Amino acid sequence: MAISPRARPYLLITAVALLVAGLLVVRLPDGSDTARESPTAPAPASTPAVVGQRGGAGAGDPYYPEDGNTGYDVAGYDVSIGYDPATGHLDGVARVTARATADLVSFNLDLRGLEVSSVEVGGEGAGFAREGEQELVITPATPLAEGAEFTAVVAYSGEPQSLQDPVLGTNGWQRSESGGAFAAGEPHSATTWYPANDTPRDKASFALSARVPDGWSAVSIGLERGSTSEGGWTAFRWEHPEPVATYLTTVAVDRWEFERGELPDGTPVVNAYAPGAEAARAHGRELPSVLAFLADRFGPYPFDAAGGIYLADRIGFSLETQTRPIYAAWADLETVVHENAHQWFGDAVTIKSWADICLNECFASYSTWLWAESLGADLDADYRAEVEKWRGNTGYWSRKLYDMGRGNEFRGVYDKGQLAVHALRARIGDEAFDRVLKSWVSEHLDANASWPEFEAHVQRVSGQDLSAFFQAWFRGGAIPADEHLWPGGLRG
Repeated sequence: MAISPRARPYLLITAVALLVAGLLVVRLPDGSDTARESPTAPAPASTPAVVGQRGGAGAGDPYYPEDGNTGYDVAGYDVSIGYDPATGHLDGVARVTARATADLVSFNLDLRGLEVSSVEVGGEGAGFAREGEQELVITPATPLAEGAEFTAVVAYSGEPQSLQDPVLGTNGWQRSESGGAFAAGEPHSATTWYPANDTPRDKASFALSARVPDGWSAVSIGLERGSTSEGGWTAFRWEHPEPVATYLTTVAVDRWEFERGELPDGTPVVNAYAPGAEAARAHGRELPSVLAFLADRFGPYPFDAAGGIYLADRIGFSLETQTRPIYAAWADLETVVHENAHQWFGDAVTIKSWADICLNECFASYSTWLWAESLGADLDADYRAEVEKWRGNTGYWSRKLYDMGRGNEFRGVYDKGQLAVHALRARIGDEAFDRVLKSWVSEHLDANASWPEFEAHVQRVSGQDLSAFFQAWFRGGAIPADEHLWPGGLRG
């Protein structure tokens, strides 16, 4: 994620100042009708004798304890929606394929606001209930045994609503000024428009069929699989087979203008431009060069599709939605570099907990320094200037880069994070730094990792004891002592 330039002063200020029985007929997005078991259907007269448990409501992240769920592992989402920009109404059917990791009599999905009309598990009608702001509790007709693979099908509808974040502003489903809509946000976005296990720890494949009135189009992540038109509506299909965290999925509906191409290795590139975002075409056409540059630093591009979604809305952030980032109207080429660096740091390798966010943002932010260096910038001189600029500002240095606390995830990672990564590079040397970055991605590709794991990785690859350095720069809340502030030849 890249923060709007107008929001950055606010981040620093906050850093200094703080921060009924029967059948129900359901209309599906493809226009067909289907009979579903009513949510008020009575439970069977008897339940099979199974030693089971309720799946947990919360995946274990201390910052967001209600996010995600336990008791199962999602393999893939196949979401079908119909959306009318004129009314803001959405109809959806989500197929969630998963494997039980415990004997389950019930399990949860996360969904915000939208009304659920029916649920099936394994082709049988299932009971369901809403709890709290986001919990959809599903009770299969037959309990699930540990190791069993199953598919839950959830039909839902309503007018998706956005979420308000105290730092980043509006997140999740948003209406665009052009009359369309898009979904973007961190840490929450996906569950404003489809049910999911909303935790970065449960990555899964993702596919979307989005049906919109003729004249509108829908773009998402992954590979473009064509469109079909019928009765004044057009359905667009997108598929992303590689694992993706839920917050890195998206759909965007507008009167898009598309530019299509390929990377040198044949990877398809799809850029979508909203009305009013024509100037962004110059940035989109630089994407092959940007990805080639980043691949040289981080290793081969990790996905089978690329591109961008360029909005004309001046939202407070751009976001690294996997394979196809969403860009605010203010985004520049440096933002394109930042969001695509996330394809390696954050997307291909995803955090285990939000305390680990530096693994995403510190390195994506530093990628813009690397880009500047490739154009002739003296990064050592830039480092020294930044240190002197902020030397006496205790608020600047107090922002921890690891385990910074809920609500503080984005306070220091963009600027102090750049300095910390450059200091690390100077401390271990360019050759070791290069091996650290490339091996980190290759060893954790399509998986999750934590900041402590990264610290151990750096020490192993470099052969150096860096515990004091990591404490000073990433875990501490004060300006580092000179031995860590001026490693290598940084003092000049």
